[in-house]
Amino acid sequence: MSTAQAQWFSYDAATFYDEMFERDHSVRVHYEEVYRRFGRMKEADLTARQAAMDRRMLEEGITFTLYSPDQSEPLERTIPFDFIPRVIPKAEWEMLEKGLKQRIEALNRFVRDIYHEQRIIRDGVVPRAMIIANKYFRPEMAGLHVPGNVYMTTAGIDLIRDEQGDYYVLEDNLRTPSGFSYLYKSRTLVSQLLPELMFSCAVRDVEISLNVFLRSLRKLAPSGKPDPVIALLTPGPYNSAYFEHTFLAQQMGIHLVEGRDLVAKDHKIYMRGIKGLQQVDVIYRRLDDDYLDPLAFSPDSLLGVAGLMNAYRAGNVAIANAPGTGVADDKAVYAYVPDMIRFYLGEEPILRNVPTYIMSRQEERDYVLANLPRMVVKETSLSGGYGMLIGPAATQLEIAAFAEAIRREPGRYIAQPTMKLSRAPVMLGGAMVPRHIDLRAFVLSDGDGAHVIPGGLTRVALKEGSLVVNSSQGGGCKDTWVMAR
Repeated sequence: MSTAQAQWFSYDAATFYDEMFERDHSVRVHYEEVYRRFGRMKEADLTARQAAMDRRMLEEGITFTLYSPDQSEPLERTIPFDFIPRVIPKAEWEMLEKGLKQRIEALNRFVRDIYHEQRIIRDGVVPRAMIIANKYFRPEMAGLHVPGNVYMTTAGIDLIRDEQGDYYVLEDNLRTPSGFSYLYKSRTLVSQLLPELMFSCAVRDVEISLNVFLRSLRKLAPSGKPDPVIALLTPGPYNSAYFEHTFLAQQMGIHLVEGRDLVAKDHKIYMRGIKGLQQVDVIYRRLDDDYLDPLAFSPDSLLGVAGLMNAYRAGNVAIANAPGTGVADDKAVYAYVPDMIRFYLGEEPILRNVPTYIMSRQEERDYVLANLPRMVVKETSLSGGYGMLIGPAATQLEIAAFAEAIRREPGRYIAQPTMKLSRAPVMLGGAMVPRHIDLRAFVLSDGDGAHVIPGGLTRVALKEGSLVVNSSQGGGCKDTWVMAR
């Protein structure tokens, strides 16, 4: 028995659902080739390949900026990457793909509805106060035509599995979802450093999705321009996801710009260049609404473009994702997505939500406050793992502080039961160890349908026992394989 096989033989697969192993430690069918290949490797070989992968990430600048209250300065680091792929069988992915497309269709209709007819509010499905008082609701978008009625060109839907292996949607990321670059770079690294494994498995390609991404942006161009000018608007090199911004701009052949590179003139947006001004047709923005236009939103923003919203209203530039989409990824609104699917599509949800308690409801609030040590509490408007309480891992002081915050401002919070996230093997210090994971699935929309990138980004909670997988909180990632047969 090799070192790797010995490590896996003692691997605990009983307490949580494990992606690779059945509860009796037998290997799941779709993981057999991965298990067999890794089982043949010596510990020195595994360590050498991991080191080579770490060097490649450093050389290519595959980084993420980590923020911590313990640090006086943000820390830029290579994102921890594990080279044991997560494998999803064909039939399982087809179910997920169908459910994700259904969910995005309903969410897109919801966003259009609340800025136009508001049928879902008028019919009492979603409370009016939850929308009108939402910090991401933008009255400036009311009645405004959006190209192709596509509010969300890109979406990142976070999925988890419980101890039975059932999938749940954990949250919807619909403003400026990140993680695309890590998905593509992880595939490149694995195929180059483990070619024998890659060639022995029928894995669906992800590279073609970059063409779908570009095509989706091109279709937004005003007046259907055949060769539109597309720019990725970044906050700049100090942003945590700046590597991704540069990667996507390079891979899709679009311009990478900051707000200072753009100027509004005659209700149009132009890009400054050595040959003068060039009109921009589509802006793929990677900064939040507040910073897009100081004339329309936050007046002290130095990152956006003064006059951008006037050009947008005039129909001379498209913005992806459309301003105001954040109202649909608010964590309280999330609880109503199954109702949206029934309301707009007349269908039952394929993918389930995690049970969610709305703190503005007295009965649900009382229940949560009585059971905080068993709950996960989230601020409705925050993301990235910030503003969370994970009850089972919290101190009594932290629990008491969250209880007081909920009583003081119940509308700011939702709560969910602590889910036993599935686990997968990762390589740490030369040993195979189980760690909790989730899956960020990426959906691209162009008005004629939706495309789900086959695989998505598997995020890993590297700290033993931790359920927090976010890169901003120190999590890592691994390549995700969807089997073609």
